[in-house]
Amino acid sequence: MIISESDALWAADQFIDYFGRFKTIEDYIRVTKEAAVNERGKSIVSLKDEFFNEDIHPEEMDFEVKFVGERFQQSVPQAYYHELLTATSSAIIEKNIPGRELRWIVYEKNSGKIIGFVRFGSPTINSKPRNKWLGEPANLSLLNRHTCMGFAIVPSQPFGYNYLGGKLLALLCVSHFAREEVSKVFEKDIALFETTSLYGSTTSASQYDGLKPFIRYKGLTDSKFLPLLHNEAFHRLHDRFTRLNNNTPLTDNRASSKKLKRQTKMVSIIRNSLKDKEKLKEFNDVINNAFTLTQRKRAYTSDYGYANIREVLLGKDEKLVRGPNWDKFHLDNIISWWKRKATKRYENLKRDNRFRTEVELWTEDDDIQIIR
Repeated sequence: MIISESDALWAADQFIDYFGRFKTIEDYIRVTKEAAVNERGKSIVSLKDEFFNEDIHPEEMDFEVKFVGERFQQSVPQAYYHELLTATSSAIIEKNIPGRELRWIVYEKNSGKIIGFVRFGSPTINSKPRNKWLGEPANLSLLNRHTCMGFAIVPSQPFGYNYLGGKLLALLCVSHFAREEVSKVFEKDIALFETTSLYGSTTSASQYDGLKPFIRYKGLTDSKFLPLLHNEAFHRLHDRFTRLNNNTPLTDNRASSKKLKRQTKMVSIIRNSLKDKEKLKEFNDVINNAFTLTQRKRAYTSDYGYANIREVLLGKDEKLVRGPNWDKFHLDNIISWWKRKATKRYENLKRDNRFRTEVELWTEDDDIQIIR
């Protein structure tokens, strides 16, 4: 598809204006997140009372998981989950995601307040760290049968900072309780958990570090893609290209990752259509710089205490075998392990007068420390 020079110039300027203002991934996250929050409106009623902001010793805490969606008894409405997670997470939260999923809101029982959010989903089809670990690309049938992924593991603040909240949520994800629930909802036999860090090489540390034997670092993912345009910027371009394409979207509405694929096609069409060499160079320079905003993320896995999940995924073994660490993954044991770590963190912060006392929400406070 080739478009007119005037249309190509207009579209190129849209990309240049959008991506030209970002120097780091934090710039991109902050601007796109604030735009998403502003589009849906600031909260009329404060949400801060929903979140944990107590001074309780970790040893005195207890936790409760509430499931999201109408299919669960005594569940939390999905709209409520989405509103609170949007207010908490630095990432852009998509409402409707294809494929099977399981969503949690996690509460501290004594206070009745929220300490974080989790979303499980199906594994990504390709992963460089996984392929390296297996020695070959995964058998997709076996991978889908035995693997789930953590796509949102988000502690509320200040619980995350004061109590290693991100580590607690990650540990809950790899408990036998989580494995059994995900297996039930996905109708699978889950034995491997995967996740990645949010910020990639922006920071050398992650909330998943220091969690052996429960969660182990597996290497860096490949990351070579253009960050997504969001909200008004994307829709403005999408509408124009749809009209130019005989009122037909650039990709089928049923296609997976359709937003990314449509954006990729836009870039290709602009490059093939622009005759102005100076504008084409400016466009390519901005796009190439935008590619550097996305980073190779740190990949992590958990085998839930199984001894032979690699062999099962490779088709060498048919039956999963429990390993020597199996009992450590029971929920009570995992929480006890976290309490020892959290106690040390809590006591150090109290001693150094660094204990935080303010709930942080994007819907009420734009000045949030994104990368901790």
